[in-house]
Amino acid sequence: MESSEEDDDFPSIEGITPQSKIDSVHQSNTEKGIRKLCCELLDLKDAVENLCGDTQAKYLAFLRISEEVIEMEHELVELQKHISSQRILVQDLMTGVCCELEEWNRANADSGESQLDPEISEVEDSLPNEIEDPKTLFLEKIDVLLGEHKVEEASEALDAEERNSIELKGSGDTSSEASAYKSAFLERKVMLEDQLVEICERPLVGTAELKKALSALIKLGKGPSAHQLFLKCYGSRLQKKIEVLLPSYSVCPRTFPATLSRLVFSMISLTTKESGSIFGDNPIYTNRVVQWAEWEIECFVRLVKQNAPSSETVSALCAASICVQDSLKYCSMLESQDLKLSKLLLVLLQPYIEEVLELNFRRARKTVFDFTGVDESFPLSPHIMSHLSVFPTSSDNILIRSRRFMYIIEEILVQLPPLAVLHFGGNVLTRISQLFDKYIDALLRSFPGPSDDESLSELKEIITFRAETDSEQLALLGIAFTILDELLPSVVMKVWSSKSENQEDGNENIVPNASTTEFLPPLLKDWRRHLLHSFDKLRDHFCRQYVLNFIYSSEGKTRLSAQIYLSGNGQGLYQDSDSLPSLPSLPFQALFANLQQLATVAGDVLLGKEKLQKILLSRLTETVVMWLSDEQEFWGVFEDESIPLKPMGLQQLYLDMYFTVEITQFAGFPSRHVNQITSAITARAISAFSSRGNDPQSALPPDEWFVQTAKTAISKLLMGTSGSDTSEIEDENHLDLHDEIISDSDDNASSLTTVESYESFASASMGELESPNFTDPEA
Repeated sequence: MESSEEDDDFPSIEGITPQSKIDSVHQSNTEKGIRKLCCELLDLKDAVENLCGDTQAKYLAFLRISEEVIEMEHELVELQKHISSQRILVQDLMTGVCCELEEWNRANADSGESQLDPEISEVEDSLPNEIEDPKTLFLEKIDVLLGEHKVEEASEALDAEERNSIELKGSGDTSSEASAYKSAFLERKVMLEDQLVEICERPLVGTAELKKALSALIKLGKGPSAHQLFLKCYGSRLQKKIEVLLPSYSVCPRTFPATLSRLVFSMISLTTKESGSIFGDNPIYTNRVVQWAEWEIECFVRLVKQNAPSSETVSALCAASICVQDSLKYCSMLESQDLKLSKLLLVLLQPYIEEVLELNFRRARKTVFDFTGVDESFPLSPHIMSHLSVFPTSSDNILIRSRRFMYIIEEILVQLPPLAVLHFGGNVLTRISQLFDKYIDALLRSFPGPSDDESLSELKEIITFRAETDSEQLALLGIAFTILDELLPSVVMKVWSSKSENQEDGNENIVPNASTTEFLPPLLKDWRRHLLHSFDKLRDHFCRQYVLNFIYSSEGKTRLSAQIYLSGNGQGLYQDSDSLPSLPSLPFQALFANLQQLATVAGDVLLGKEKLQKILLSRLTETVVMWLSDEQEFWGVFEDESIPLKPMGLQQLYLDMYFTVEITQFAGFPSRHVNQITSAITARAISAFSSRGNDPQSALPPDEWFVQTAKTAISKLLMGTSGSDTSEIEDENHLDLHDEIISDSDDNASSLTTVESYESFASASMGELESPNFTDPEA
């Protein structure tokens, strides 16, 4: 009803086909097509059934023909046996006739009859000579055996005849008849040798048939050529197996080298065993087997290189590592057969392994430092993620780079099995160190101030973040130190511990050269020392910039000058100008305040990294006294005898040095270098004081007084009493410095033009404190 109403409301337009007609036409065509397709499928089914029937019939016919061929072969063998038996009967008959003729001749000779019947003479002449019969029979027998390809029986017959025949030994009869027999005999030997060689060179010759042919050649005195055929046959078998395996390299690129190595080394082992069983322990043959095995190993390494994945991929590293592991394991097994091939294998594989490592670490550098593309997520372990995510930083690039760094190291190290670590671990560690150096250089460019190496152009354009505040800089140091002290040792020691466990399991034969294991602990120590030295660059750069910002004002003037010890301005530091100083000078009060402030920030940023906090605070303190020790402008003024040096100035310098030492003791980071440098400074100050004609012994109180005064000063500064003691200082620079004690030092720009060399700040080492932990923290 609805459609009719619609037709009424919307009359059909001429030239437009109704939808119902279109559906009926197309439905009809579709049905016809389906029916036609069904018919074609049924016809195809019948054709397939007919083809299967024809194939089965032909197969049954083939089986019948095969059976008939086998029966025909049996009939031929029976016919040959029948012919041989008939030949023997004829020969026996002829021998009997000859015997009868001889008896008849003897009887006629006794009776006086001197002339034989012409017919009897003709028969007698037609019979073979009795002396030639055994040789002729033997040669005919050999011909029959060769014709029937019974090479084993022919070989035994020839060998027995050669041992028993006088003519063949070269002694006795030397007539032309004996020479002809010997020539015929040698001709049969050559024919037998040709047949044996033909058997050995057959593509599908069986092992048992090959052994019989080779043994026959050895009996013929053709041992060297037999051994050559033996090696050629086993090499051909190996080549056929390799040709079958080759197509699988594109499907299983990682396991292809392992399968290929198992195939090659198992064939080498089998060839060595078979050579010993057939040819014995002859050194000539043993050397030939070794040469053949070396040649096969060269071909094996060449195949691995040609069919390996792209060298810059992790799949190539995995495949190469598995190849090293399995090949060396098989080499160690072959040592029980007196085949020492591990050195040759390592020499051949080393260029390939180094190429794969080099390209993989190039890929690692691009992965860590290339931020042009969209960053992908790296499947890091929760252990690594938890260690890197605790540091607050305003730049995601730093965390991304750090995660990329650890991801790529894990990705590379996880591919290395024990034997690859044993022989190529040093190469891997060196490249990890180089990548860590690049990582540290990238972090260096995130710090304010000029870096020491401006030649790394590849890093100049990728640094988009500057760590301006103490918290940001400490976070970068914390991330780098965590990678150095915890994460890198963890992943590396997992690899080395797996190597050690492999050796402790009783698999001593897996390691071809036991002396190599003695090299690994020093190798790890050198690697750790290199990482520490690289981190020291970052740590010292931070300490240098921090100290220079503390020592120099924004105008580039030094706040720690000799004038505070030589001029009367220094007296403002004391409660009484005639008494001994009770507080350190303002620069060292500021040093204490800055260290306290930095320790507070470090406690929040480097939570749980007390070792790093002590390292930084110790290095900062040491940097200050090292700067004072090496500052020529300071000592030029201090040692100028034209300027008077009062006992109070010497006492103040002494108190400052003792105060610095007590800071390190109080904060819990005592430093041997600080003690040594402060002692050198005080000794130099005493020398300058004595050069002016003064007696330092009368001017200086006992050391215990300085120690106690320094401790008391620390207590006063902690309680906030320093402000009242220094409120009346009139020197402008000192007032500015005192103001900076209670202000944020991070807002001050530093002037670095007065320091020309980094070396003056680089003597301290992290080894002075607790060394990083190079054990597996998860163990």
